[in-house]
Amino acid sequence: MDPRARMVAEQIRARGVHDARVLAALTHVPRERFVPHSLRSEAYEDHPVSIGHGQTISQPYIVGYMTEALRLEPAHRVLEIGTGCGYQTAVLAELAREVFSIEVVPELAERARRTLEALGYANVHFRVGDGYEGWPEHAPYDRIIGAAAAADVPSALTAQLEDGGILVMPVGTAYQELRVLQKQGDTLATLATLPVRFVPMIRG
Repeated sequence: MDPRARMVAEQIRARGVHDARVLAALTHVPRERFVPHSLRSEAYEDHPVSIGHGQTISQPYIVGYMTEALRLEPAHRVLEIGTGCGYQTAVLAELAREVFSIEVVPELAERARRTLEALGYANVHFRVGDGYEGWPEHAPYDRIIGAAAAADVPSALTAQLEDGGILVMPVGTAYQELRVLQKQGDTLATLATLPVRFVPMIRG
């Protein structure tokens, strides 16, 4: 079994991620292309990997869990807060119509853009900026995903989420939990939580 198929089988499917489209996307996206050359041997291991600038590529299971929690449909437009290396972006681009991805670190944003373009992803839009503010020009979004932890869900993101839409992001400082939230009118209903440890969300 090749490393990618083994990762999906042992780290993701075995832990309860069963959405066929999500598993297919994770099987298709070459994770090794998104980590530094010196760390490519760790690309499919069961832990986060440093990508520089104090940031990481998330553990494969967490990417699978968060992606499944979004309940993505092919017509959806997704806002991603924290492009990072672009791996989660690629998985989203496999499943949604359009991905709008914001990264506060210019060097990471440019590296991710080059990688995704080289792999042929044409449905991703990039922006360097403050994720706390979202990307209001293209709102509302069917789904929003955050790859870094804020003390609470930024109000701008709640405002840019379509009614009935789902938001998945880590929240907290000393203690963090991944929250799966659904917008219901003026409130966010909690669908699920999971204890996690993410890098903190950086203000632009």
